[in-house]
Amino acid sequence: MASFNAVVRAFRPRVARAAIKPAKAAFGSNPGALRMLSYAPRRLASGRPLVVVLHGCGQHAEAFARDSGWRALADMMKFALLMPEQQASNNPGLCFNWYRPEDTRRGGGEAMSIRQMLKDSMLRYRSDPKRVFVVGFSAGAAMAGALLAAYPAVFAGGAVVAGLPVGCARTPVGAAMRMRRADVWASREMLASDVRAVTKAVSRKSWPRVSVWAGDDDRTVDPANAEMIAAQWGALHGLDALPSEEIAHPRARRRVWARAGKAPAVELWTIAGLGHGFPVSAQSPSVGRGGPWVSECGVSAVREIAAFWGLRG
Repeated sequence: MASFNAVVRAFRPRVARAAIKPAKAAFGSNPGALRMLSYAPRRLASGRPLVVVLHGCGQHAEAFARDSGWRALADMMKFALLMPEQQASNNPGLCFNWYRPEDTRRGGGEAMSIRQMLKDSMLRYRSDPKRVFVVGFSAGAAMAGALLAAYPAVFAGGAVVAGLPVGCARTPVGAAMRMRRADVWASREMLASDVRAVTKAVSRKSWPRVSVWAGDDDRTVDPANAEMIAAQWGALHGLDALPSEEIAHPRARRRVWARAGKAPAVELWTIAGLGHGFPVSAQSPSVGRGGPWVSECGVSAVREIAAFWGLRG
């Protein structure tokens, strides 16, 4: 597999478009040339959370938000969604360019476009600035990590589903290599340094809380990348290499890293038998359903991520 683009050229399904409207007015200079879509439940009160949802390759923002369950959860828990969408003129496979320094650095490219969209959405929906989150799948997951690194003070938390560590690649060839095989020899400090290089800060008092997800049968992105992501953010939080707790689940292995008496700062879900897909559960049909790269596996990632972030209705 040469790249994320190769994945989507092999199978690039058509998906139905949901009734979500794109932004009618300019939201900024948009250096990354992305498309902005947003959604909020009717009569949304001020001071509610805002969640940025980033699709994977070959997906459209509206359909992914619907199929994964974020649209339904926004209605149930009353928060706004921002759904940036890649354009074919930027990437033929509709992949966010997560490995390109010019698109992930603070103040530039696609990362800056999403930051501009976020400012616009927060003003429009009068969102709580202390409850802004980002979640992504696949290339969108890698871009979610890049945003957490570029703008750590903006986000209270993030979720990286079938993604890769920040700074693991800077070229298409490097991206393809790390998708196929994670750099398991990278030390925790090296991984943390890759984030600090983007953040341009040697130390911070706090970092976003991060939920990490992988299927143990993923043949597109090496599941070992999830271990590296957990190590990267655990090191930034100053946590031990070993998890604080392992929590039993019939379909998954969940590990958490936390300071004594504090909420977990990092969690890692490894889903048994799951390939390259965003996890949904038939037990929660009201939030999530099967779709392109959205997979029924008995675990609702949307519900678990929202609980980890502390989102409530």
